[in-house]
Amino acid sequence: MMTDAHITVGLDIGTTKVCAVVASTDTRTKRVDIIGMGVSDCDGLKRGVVTNISKTADAIRRAVEKAEQQSGFRIGKVVIGVSGEHIQTFSTRAIVTTSTNEITDSDVRRLHHELRQLRIPPERRILHVIPQDYIIDDQDGISDPLGMSGKRLEANALVITASSSAIENIYKCADRAGLHVDGVVLQPLASAMAVLDEAEKEVGVALIDIGGGTTDIAVFKDNVLRWTSILGIAGQKVTDDVVAVLGIRNIEAERIKLEYGHAAADSIMRDEVFQVPGVGGRTPTEVAKSLLCQIIEPRVEEIYELSLAEVKKSSMAHQLAAGIVITGGCSLLRGADALAERVFRMPVKIGLPIGFSADGVAREVSNPMYATAVGLVMYALKHSDEFEQADHPFVSQQQAKRVEESPSEPEPVIQPEVPEKKQGVWTRVKDWFENL
Repeated sequence: MMTDAHITVGLDIGTTKVCAVVASTDTRTKRVDIIGMGVSDCDGLKRGVVTNISKTADAIRRAVEKAEQQSGFRIGKVVIGVSGEHIQTFSTRAIVTTSTNEITDSDVRRLHHELRQLRIPPERRILHVIPQDYIIDDQDGISDPLGMSGKRLEANALVITASSSAIENIYKCADRAGLHVDGVVLQPLASAMAVLDEAEKEVGVALIDIGGGTTDIAVFKDNVLRWTSILGIAGQKVTDDVVAVLGIRNIEAERIKLEYGHAAADSIMRDEVFQVPGVGGRTPTEVAKSLLCQIIEPRVEEIYELSLAEVKKSSMAHQLAAGIVITGGCSLLRGADALAERVFRMPVKIGLPIGFSADGVAREVSNPMYATAVGLVMYALKHSDEFEQADHPFVSQQQAKRVEESPSEPEPVIQPEVPEKKQGVWTRVKDWFENL
């Protein structure tokens, strides 16, 4: 029995897969154990946005069932990540007068409340309001105002918004899968919680999370998220290129990409030859790793170059002392870090999920492709009060009814169970194909 445990579930609904991660946190020791996970293929999204509710709900259901079997808990509530090109950001500012001559927790809470009092179009929804710095009586550059003297407290903040319809569709998918959405979190923010340490975020770092449908970018400095952006080009585009050139099915292209793919030619130690299955009974052909790399490398390089352009937009490219951290499924390509160093001209490392104990299924989730799902759990544990107070306008009647029918549940989260293509990409692929 885990009488002192709090259970949290992160649900990463991606373009190519759905991943559910179940974590148990000891309320006394704060130890986090990953006790279950489930993954299922998904083709109900496009570039991070739901395009087929039924297919997405089915994928969620399959992933959740696997996580339930492994963890021994029945999942009722989840924290979900959101991504897509509909994500937008802007800056805001708020001011409050302090109740005494010393800044108290109450003053900071009132200021944060004021920061959220924004007028935005009905088709937009606020995801996060992240304070950048504080100003006390015209003294700026303050990171923590608590306990300081002053009568006027101000703050600059980064506001992150999403399409209301995109969020509503996520709620609908969860509802069809029999789940209640406890909170919605920006995916790069969640991934950062899993793979970045405090020192990296303090000195300056850019996280590049390359998933199936989107590449999520987040820039941190002084332990604060300073910039975020989402690109609608990612790992699936690499797979599409393999499909187009080799003339094979998507499932085979994905397998070949993972088994034999290299993002940089100089990472190939032995140029082995592998078989490419024929379609419709045709004879299989043989392809060398070096030739496959000529298909993969231009697209990955394009993704990196577009990401670098976004990092430069943050005006912080020269303040990233910790360099670049790449994560997500595409970072598993051999040579992905070497190619990134060449493009970014900064130190690069591959980000693995951290921050939990080595017991349970820790080894299984210590993989870049699970960074977002693990990060959602970490974010939920750190910001549980935010979710408890959040007002979710898209909670369906079915979800509300389930919550009302079980108001005295001791475990609220889980019930114990018995852009256009870059010029040159296809030119390089065409040259290879003609010389085959």
